[in-house]
Formats: sequence, C-alpha cells, structure tokens
Amino acid sequence: MFFSRPSDTGTATGSGSLGASGALGPSGSLAPPASLGPPASLGPPASLGPSGSSAPYGSSAPSGPSATDKFRAMELLSGVSYGRLAMSMRALPFLAVARHLVIDGRVVLRMHRGLGFHESCDGSVIAYGADNFNSSAPGHREDLWSVQFTGPVQIVHPDFDQHERFGAGPAEVNGEQFDPVYLRLDPHLSHMHTLSFDASP
Repeated sequence: MFFSRPSDTGTATGSGSLGASGALGPSGSLAPPASLGPPASLGPPASLGPSGSSAPYGSSAPSGPSATDKFRAMELLSGVSYGRLAMSMRALPFLAVARHLVIDGRVVLRMHRGLGFHESCDGSVIAYGADNFNSSAPGHREDLWSVQFTGPVQIVHPDFDQHERFGAGPAEVNGEQFDPVYLRLDPHLSHMHTLSFDASP
C-alpha cells in the first residue's frame, strides 16, 4: 500500500530579516555577522512547537495529524545521514547530494564548497529529501519511506559541537579536496510517503 501524507504548516511572513550567512549558536540559532552589510529580507523563520511542528510567528503550533506527521518525518530524516537537495541553478532544476543533521527542528546541510551549489541556494527556497530505499536487503519486505522538506535556506557556520556531530567528511569530491560549507533549511512544508508490504489488500 502507498500512503502520502503531506503536512503543510504554512510559510512564515513578517518584517524580520535573515542575513546571507551567519553563525549557529549552541542551540542552532543564527546570528549574522556585522561585516556582511544589510541582510536580505526573508521573513522570520517558523517557530517550533513542542511537537517539532512549524508555525508562523503570532500563531499557535498546529495540532492533530499534520503536527504528528511532521514530527515523524523529522524523526525519519534523523535516522539517515545523506539526502538530496533540489534547487534551481541557471534557471534549470538540479539535484545535489548533502550530509544533514536535524538541529532544533531545522535541517542543517553540509556540502562541498568547490561545487558552488551553496551560492545558488543561499537566500532561496529549496526542497530537501531523503529515504531508506537502499537500506533493506533484497527480498526483505521492510516498509519503505521518503520525506521531503521545503523552505528558505541560507549559509550558516556551525559551532564546534555541531561540527563534531557531522563527523568526518569525504577526503575528495570529484578529485578536489573536500571543503565543507553549511546551509540551514527552515522547513515550512513537509511531506512523508510510506510503502507498506505487510498490509492487507
């Protein structure tokens, strides 16, 4: 059976602004450096309720299946290390692989600076997805899932503890020495899909 449970928590709006790059504090908060000049206005990030759901400022976190599904999607994403980022590059759709962590309800991505993908993503809206399609052995009827999160993204600088959580990166990317760069995704929309093989027809 195939289930699709999109969870639309809405896009936050307001007059707040986020810089083009910044630093992640111990809790994952962003503080733009003064040397970057006037920050680009992206609106305030979504606030996170007790269930890990996202809601615009000034409103309560959603309850019911939507909040539950988003919390479950975040749990599933935390169980794998890599996913795919979908973005627009030179007016064309593009997919890129990234390492990720879930920090305070947001998704922090690590990519190779030399590819230049972070420059196309910074300040724009992207989608990021992951799945467990390669985790089950052939013939094993394990339930499969995929999750996707959509929202604005920006360059950030994790602190020491968050660097440690990411672990070691690859030695090289396309023959170049790996040079990490980090992006933070504020998920405003989430989707979760599951394929169950033991359900009754």
